[in-house]
Amino acid sequence: MSIRAFIDQHYRHFNAGELARAARSLTNFLSDGGKIFVTLAGAMSTAELGRSLAPMIRAGHVAGISCTGANLEEDVFHLVAHKSYVSIDNWRNLSAEDDAKLLERKLNRVTDICIPEEEAFRKIEHHIVSCWKQADKAGVSKLPHEYFYQLLQDGTLDSTFEADPNDSWLYAAAKMNLPIYVPGWEDSTLGNIFAARCIEGEIRSSTIKNGVEYMMHLAEWYESRTESMAFLQIGGGIAGDFPICVVPMLHQDLQRKVPLWSWYCQISESSPSYGSYSGAPPNEKITWGKLDVKTPKFVIESDATLVAPLLFGYVLDDEETGINHR
Repeated sequence: MSIRAFIDQHYRHFNAGELARAARSLTNFLSDGGKIFVTLAGAMSTAELGRSLAPMIRAGHVAGISCTGANLEEDVFHLVAHKSYVSIDNWRNLSAEDDAKLLERKLNRVTDICIPEEEAFRKIEHHIVSCWKQADKAGVSKLPHEYFYQLLQDGTLDSTFEADPNDSWLYAAAKMNLPIYVPGWEDSTLGNIFAARCIEGEIRSSTIKNGVEYMMHLAEWYESRTESMAFLQIGGGIAGDFPICVVPMLHQDLQRKVPLWSWYCQISESSPSYGSYSGAPPNEKITWGKLDVKTPKFVIESDATLVAPLLFGYVLDDEETGINHR
């Protein structure tokens, strides 16, 4: 049974039903010529979401991505250090002392998997610091992700790959030169390293363009789009809040006519209470001029590492047949 047939048959109610409804709606949206803007919060790259997101990118369904600095770099970390990652089977039973021992081994834990500092952070640091210094010397300023693209597009890292690059969403995005937006990049590991090098006077801070320049680029990009744009928010946080605001900014601050986001879905475990933007229900976004009353809206309250691969698998199933499942 295909993923699409399995979901249609078994996912009927509650969050399962919402996933099925969102999957059918998104499939039809794409069949009608729409594209997806994806946002990645949390530790989606370390969860290896690239295994299902990369095929969506290669299929041409994804028009752009907004992600945290962690998701940007952790996809590359895994690509070059896959064999040195350490899986923790009994992570719920770890004591503070157990985690301290992981620190001593330079293993940075993300729930049940540890990112190895030497094999991941330091390996990429060597290459990207070299890119920063070359740009600084030439008086060139780039957006954070453009340095990652440089490493992936010029083949610098090819000989260091330990994981299949076909499972890397950033590798797929780099090959297609997909627009990426990384608000708050400074709080990532490599963002911290960049700040440290600036403090030491090795690199000027102007070598990395800032978040305002990301927003300016996003505004120009969104205004140039001719197809309908779906907003697929995986998790919450700045990765989602930053790009969705481009529409009200264009409307209210620049007085320009652009369409609202044409389709919306959030996969999150956040509760819609206590003033949380991450858990804000879709209708609240109507009051901010981000969505319309008639915009298809879905909220799947579940683990994104479970739901997103199923959603992407549903979309990609049967594409060669041209079946339109309405």
